[in-house]
Amino acid sequence: MFKTKIILVLSCLFIFALVSCKKNNERPALEVATAYDNTNYATQASTQTTVVTQLVNITNEAKKGRVNGVVVTKTNLDNLFNAGNPSLSGVSTSYFRGKLEGTNGWFDELAKASGNAYTPSANIQGQGGTFGGYLFDENGLEMEQMIEKGMFGAVLYKHATDIISGNITTETPHKLVAIFGATPSFSNSGSANVTADKRDLGMANYASRRDKNDGNGFYSQFKKQILKLQSAIKAGNDYNQERNEALAEIKLIWEKVNKSTVINYCNAVITTMSKTNPTDAEKASALHAYGECVGFIHGWKTIPQEHKRITDTQIDEILVLLNAPHNATPTSYKFITDPANELPKLQQIITKIQQIYGFTAQELEDFKKNWVAEQNR
Repeated sequence: MFKTKIILVLSCLFIFALVSCKKNNERPALEVATAYDNTNYATQASTQTTVVTQLVNITNEAKKGRVNGVVVTKTNLDNLFNAGNPSLSGVSTSYFRGKLEGTNGWFDELAKASGNAYTPSANIQGQGGTFGGYLFDENGLEMEQMIEKGMFGAVLYKHATDIISGNITTETPHKLVAIFGATPSFSNSGSANVTADKRDLGMANYASRRDKNDGNGFYSQFKKQILKLQSAIKAGNDYNQERNEALAEIKLIWEKVNKSTVINYCNAVITTMSKTNPTDAEKASALHAYGECVGFIHGWKTIPQEHKRITDTQIDEILVLLNAPHNATPTSYKFITDPANELPKLQQIITKIQQIYGFTAQELEDFKKNWVAEQNR
């Protein structure tokens, strides 16, 4: 009787073990593809490709104002912002749309500055103008950068979050690759060394600049997560956890590219304006790099918190340190006219961003370089 009970218990344990093993083996580990499947990419990502192209078009119009004497009209900028379906306006955050449009909006400020000349000074006069090959408003802020780099967040990334918040299908990876500015070739370069049909644009261009091309950088990480996402979607609902993990990583990588690029430009301003006697061309280049910082940061304001690590409060704190608060007149020129007192603010920004994203000391050093240019790729 006792032996019978033991045999019965052991049999039950054996059966339980078999059932458990079967359950554990019902869901094999996700096999992540090593190559991107670009089937129907052109068709399924056509909307996102168009949005990126529209951003290039409005940027090119704004850039015309860099030439002294050339006037850019608010009407042309408004038309380009509202053209197409979807339009840049239709994709943008409502907050950023309000910054661009209307009287004294950034379109208007760029138009008023164009055609004139400008010298950075605390004695603010006129409506701004060209200085060292760039167009600034009277406060020393480059409206072109506010428009373009701001839309990297407020339009391109905002559109990506809309995609992620909708139904996730086999089309989703295509759409995310395109709105990131990459292509199925994943060239990891936005330079002229790459043919136009494979060249990285938008945030992908800056991801490639922050990537040492060793398989570990932000661009490489983005591609790996896209491959994981595509594989998980194809594998079905049993792999929704892996799908969601990939989407979360894609968002974070995107955000890190943006903020590491702010660090890159902060360092550029510090290096240039720490010189004993920088030339006007160097001052203009520094003010241009500074404007990129403001645009890249400002575009993320009001992106829903579920889609970003940085908070709007932290964004506002950084904008104050940049002398470009979201709700007051900027004093951007001070980084040129009084660098001794202003440059330490940029170092504070670097430290703040490092703390938010946990960047290492080595990463901070790496962010100083444009690796595409360094490696001539």
